[in-house]
Amino acid sequence: MKLSETSVRRPVLASVMSLLVLLVGLVSFQQLSVREYPRIDEPLVNVSTRLQGASSEVIESQVTKPLEDSIAGIDGVDILTSISRTEQSQITVRFKLSKDPDTAAAEVRDRVSRVRGRLPDAADEPVIAKVEADATPVLWLAYVSETIDPLELTDIINRVVKPRLQTVPGVADVQIGGARQRAMRIWVDPDKLAAYRLTVQDVEDALRRQNLEVPAGRIESQQREFSVTARTDLNTVAQFEQVALRTINGYTVRLRDVARVAEAAANERSRVRLNGVPSMSTGIIRNATANPLDVADGVRKVLPQIQRDLPPSVTVVQATDLSVFIDRSIKAVYTTVAEAVVLVALVVFVFLRTMRASVIPLVTIPVSLVGAFALIAAFGFTINTLTLLALVLAIGLVVDDAIVVLENIYRHIEDGLTPFQAALKGIREISFAVVAMTLTLAAVFAPLAFTPGRTGRLFSEFALTLAGAVLVSGFVALTLTPMMCSKLLRHNPKPGAFDRGMERLLDGLGGAYERVLRLSLRARWIALGIMVAAAGGSWWLFSTAKSELAPYEDRGVIAMPVRAPDGATLEYTARYLDAIEDITSQYAEFDRRFTFVGGGGVSSAFGVLRTVDWAERDRTTRELAQQLLPKLLALPGVSVFPSTPPSLGQSFRSVPVNVVLVANDSYENMAANAQRMLAEMRTNPGLVQPDIDLQLNKPEIFMDVDRARAADLGVSVDAVARTVETMLGGRVVTRYKRDADQFDVLVQTDARERTRPEDIERLFVRGRGDVMVPLSQLVKVREAVSPRELNHFNQRRSVTITANLTPTYALSDALAYMDELAARVLPPGYATELNGVSREYRDSSGSLGLVFVLALLFIYLVLAAQFESFIDPFTILLAVPLSMVGALGAMHLTEGTLNVYSQIGLITLIGLIAKHGILIVEFSNQLRQQGLALTDAVVKASGMRLRPILMTTGAMVLGALPLALSTGAGAESRQQIGWVIVGGMSVGTLLTIFVVPAVYTLLARKGIPGEITTPEEGVGQAA
Repeated sequence: MKLSETSVRRPVLASVMSLLVLLVGLVSFQQLSVREYPRIDEPLVNVSTRLQGASSEVIESQVTKPLEDSIAGIDGVDILTSISRTEQSQITVRFKLSKDPDTAAAEVRDRVSRVRGRLPDAADEPVIAKVEADATPVLWLAYVSETIDPLELTDIINRVVKPRLQTVPGVADVQIGGARQRAMRIWVDPDKLAAYRLTVQDVEDALRRQNLEVPAGRIESQQREFSVTARTDLNTVAQFEQVALRTINGYTVRLRDVARVAEAAANERSRVRLNGVPSMSTGIIRNATANPLDVADGVRKVLPQIQRDLPPSVTVVQATDLSVFIDRSIKAVYTTVAEAVVLVALVVFVFLRTMRASVIPLVTIPVSLVGAFALIAAFGFTINTLTLLALVLAIGLVVDDAIVVLENIYRHIEDGLTPFQAALKGIREISFAVVAMTLTLAAVFAPLAFTPGRTGRLFSEFALTLAGAVLVSGFVALTLTPMMCSKLLRHNPKPGAFDRGMERLLDGLGGAYERVLRLSLRARWIALGIMVAAAGGSWWLFSTAKSELAPYEDRGVIAMPVRAPDGATLEYTARYLDAIEDITSQYAEFDRRFTFVGGGGVSSAFGVLRTVDWAERDRTTRELAQQLLPKLLALPGVSVFPSTPPSLGQSFRSVPVNVVLVANDSYENMAANAQRMLAEMRTNPGLVQPDIDLQLNKPEIFMDVDRARAADLGVSVDAVARTVETMLGGRVVTRYKRDADQFDVLVQTDARERTRPEDIERLFVRGRGDVMVPLSQLVKVREAVSPRELNHFNQRRSVTITANLTPTYALSDALAYMDELAARVLPPGYATELNGVSREYRDSSGSLGLVFVLALLFIYLVLAAQFESFIDPFTILLAVPLSMVGALGAMHLTEGTLNVYSQIGLITLIGLIAKHGILIVEFSNQLRQQGLALTDAVVKASGMRLRPILMTTGAMVLGALPLALSTGAGAESRQQIGWVIVGGMSVGTLLTIFVVPAVYTLLARKGIPGEITTPEEGVGQAA
């Protein structure tokens, strides 16, 4: 190639080109952000609508259904789900990844506005929000105090802590958990109200009239001007107590006569505990583009200053920190990079035996890896687990091309040529093979970059990073490597003992290989039999392998969703959290036990158990979760399941099995059919704690108004409804000012006056003639059960069935079981869909299978164009099943699974193993062009190429070995891909060096493939 020869003749130019690549890569590296996974801005839009007082059935028919029908017509909708709860409709629209998130949100707003007039008049304006993929707190801080009450502590956090945390670079928001928001609570006594012939509406009206702040204008004289401030607002408990409600026989009835007034919490429906101690918490949410490690580091830096600003009795500690796993896993990958470099350098030195020669391929590593950062930045990628994993694999790959070039040039020097002549001749011979190998590897990853779906978005960065590093290494091998060979390589007339010993070993190995190869070519059916057996073994191992979305990872935390019976109170749920605390506190591995109640209602809670550092414990989080499970399941009053959080950015609450039943049947019938499936699932030992989301046992009180009697007594239905709403649910009537903040004024009956259904009948309303009418004359109260929530999936009524899995039960087996169970149990008219992890698994499995086929086709076409033949690429690619049997065998022996990581490794193997075939076939064609017979040419070419094949295999295997043997954070995923590469390259190379020559002799034609240079050459030459 002209560029290669120019580089040999102009060494400064060759050096400058590589230095420019290095410089641009270093500058790009400084600008890259760090994340755990590639950035995913999921096109997810939520629509929330509130209708005061409506049951879940009314919400479903009058709010959710009209909105769903309108939104479903938007182009690009993937999944449309909805939840209809009492007074609340929540619709979640998930779009295909090709949809722009901002456009998706705008189109949802447009569709909602079209049907706004069809919603009930009393419905609040629908709230439309675009959901950020990273809207999960990076870390939680807990605040503990034994002397300061929760109300004051909340105020301190709002005034002191939250503003300070929001100034940390990269922080988008700060959530407060367990907060007690200050309010002026007015607890009305219904009996006293009735005694003074007052209603709760009288109290509300008086508060609105007497608590207002209006501008009063100004006084202007000739010399001065005064602003007039009318102090007509209420700010203290005493002022509120003095509010006049009515005058009876000269006595002014004031608020203190009928109510108890105090500054207290607006509500107490959440609670946070850290290591069993009541506390409050702040969750730090980062910007979508912010580096989580920088955000967490920034928060840790301001913690001492925050602690100094807090009262001495308040202690702030880190409860959970998700950035720790990211930091440790990325540091572990950096360590793996260093280990791989050392091992690859050792392989190069052992084969080349001199430091001068070893430096040449090793220089390729920093240039290629650092140069890849320029491509990472150009594509808008980040430094994350997947891009770093690509760089680890690239270490063994990028030296391959340089090794092949160096070995060929060194062979000519040993034959007597000067280094300069050898460099020119060697690069002419090998440049075609280098280009073919580089393009082949790049072609492997091209389809992977365009894999559809969320998994494709995650792994496109892996594919393009690895392809970019390979392309840079190819450029270096064709420019810098031959130049350095011409300057550094020398013939060694007096080799040392180690040098002579290694040379004899390699020469002996090469000679033995050629002899065995000649024998095998006389019985080529044996090679063909090995190939067929390898293909059959690969298929058997592949078909029997367990598969899942991603391997289990020890992320240093255990998640514990807790669910109490519907209707349970905050105290009930908190009492069981105490029992859970007693159980988990017995394990020394947990240094933080962080629990909170009320995130999804007072009957649900969530706990996070943080472990000590990976190096300080012997048990994994999975083992700890398995030991906790029977103890937590033994708790009789709640449902608790300890689990390890999933990988690939899935939610903490995600479970592996997520099957959705959809039908147009009644919810009662759907619940019955779902219960039948649930009963069958409980007999499967591989499924743990199966559950459904449709619960028809939520306790509820129905209040029926006798409208005729109400009309006779002059009472409006609106007055009845508003009285009950205020007295039982509480109403924000007005607001009051404290310092610079505004707080709510809430009117409600004291908690002791609303403990029984009969308390509703003790409330009074005003009738005709100022008569006080008890609600017992107007309403009938009855207890019943109702659905907790009514769900839709893609506009159809749905029931979601979820389950966790035992460590030995694969997700593929679980979904196959669920398909069989649904076909056997469900009646006609029912269908099943997948959601969450299950849907992602099925989508990724199908797409990666397609990518595997596309990778083979891409490589075949690239090689066909390079070799100007349709037969030689077929010969080369026959090595693929040989490597697959080694990869799948290694995966089977190490108890691995078919998952996204291992499948990426299998696709990578296609390009790696094809490089061996390229060397053998290319040199065989060259020797045949020089006049050698077919068998002699293939035997000589295979023998000549054995040394670079062994060097590249050793570099790749030892480069991947640190992945296979890795430990610590995130090691489970790295091990999967590491063993696939180690097993596939080891076994594949051993078989390839015999099978490819045998197949080449069978399929080779008399005419040597290549470019047609004269008309005579084209006569009768087939493509």
